[in-house]
Amino acid sequence: MSNPIKQAIESRVSTNYYDPSRQLSDDDIKGLVDQATRAPSAYNFQNWRFIAVRSSEAKARLKAVSYGQQKVADASVTFIICGTLAAHEQLRQALEPSAEAGIMDQSAVDGWVAQATRTHTDNPELQRDEAIRSASLAAMTLMLAAEGMGLATGAMIGFDPEGLSREFKLTTTEVPAIIVTVGYPMSGNWSQKPRKPLHEVIEFA
Repeated sequence: MSNPIKQAIESRVSTNYYDPSRQLSDDDIKGLVDQATRAPSAYNFQNWRFIAVRSSEAKARLKAVSYGQQKVADASVTFIICGTLAAHEQLRQALEPSAEAGIMDQSAVDGWVAQATRTHTDNPELQRDEAIRSASLAAMTLMLAAEGMGLATGAMIGFDPEGLSREFKLTTTEVPAIIVTVGYPMSGNWSQKPRKPLHEVIEFA
């Protein structure tokens, strides 16, 4: 029995060379983000934002703050994935659809909001940790969604956060956690690199 998720995980590579002549439609880009937002987040914060960089002008600005890496310009689209701080302040609004759908009752919503407010208020370290975690989970989900569409991806941390924040006018509550290139691969990309043996990374307790 085939397992498409297993296949996507095992076939994914970190792509460096893209075909710059091939683009993605608005619907394709929106579809990727829609899939990415299915990622988990603490309290269902959904504390993320996606900037789809695809115009030549925006790609040039992103390339300039990404240490001149050409793949940012050649990929069909590069997503700047931000985690958002102070997520507890909008948690009630984020949970309203779950309450309206009957998934959560109002007492559960009230309890989650109270607990998140208690633990996250005046705790910038926890807020940043949650922002990075949520953005990273969304990024991985987006990459697997792209694999399922026959696209190539590359996760990147090689950028100047201050420069990126300035160029793309991020707010003070938005943390640029990771950027992800997406597009159609050219030849010359490495295959997936071998991983450490399982006995080095797993412990049963």
